[in-house]
Amino acid sequence: MASSPQFEAVAFDLLTALLDSWTLYTRVAGSEALGRTWRLASLRRVTAQGSYRPYEDILADAAADAGVPPAKRDELVSRWGELLPWAEAPAVLQELSGRRLAVVTNCSQRLAELAAAATGGRFDLVMSAERAGAYKTDPRAYQAALDALRLPAERVLFVAGSAHDVPGASRVGMRVYWSNRQRLPVPDGSPPPLYDELDLRRLPQVS
Repeated sequence: MASSPQFEAVAFDLLTALLDSWTLYTRVAGSEALGRTWRLASLRRVTAQGSYRPYEDILADAAADAGVPPAKRDELVSRWGELLPWAEAPAVLQELSGRRLAVVTNCSQRLAELAAAATGGRFDLVMSAERAGAYKTDPRAYQAALDALRLPAERVLFVAGSAHDVPGASRVGMRVYWSNRQRLPVPDGSPPPLYDELDLRRLPQVS
């Protein structure tokens, strides 16, 4: 007899846990170094932002930080549908089909919907920063997803891709599965994730 799932829903970071956003930034920027600098600048800006302001404006500001020509922001937005999932992500999402799945992502709702579609998965909820009114790691971003799912935090497993989501999701009471591809240390002062894995492959067995 199969055991019941440990969690009633699984909520994913989208642009790092499920998708390889780094490669698209590199292609648009024209080099790996410049693309990585731009992506990191955008991460720094959104995680420090708090209340929502237009994501496309933040992308432009991050481009200026990184020395990327302003027109590249428009190219990145126009090519957003070219985002690709990590190699194991489609099979993991397929294995989780039938479960309640959500994404909680730091971008506009339009771009969130495009990115979610690029994973090939089906989600009960796509919670963008725009819809939540706040960017992760502001607790309001995570809480908006919990409220929409109508579930308490302890019944939702959050799948982090970036280090900042480990303390961010923990702060509202969610347990965390960290797809820690770069093998980064747990951020200072953060409780450790429930699972610290190299990728998503173990997720169906532990959720």
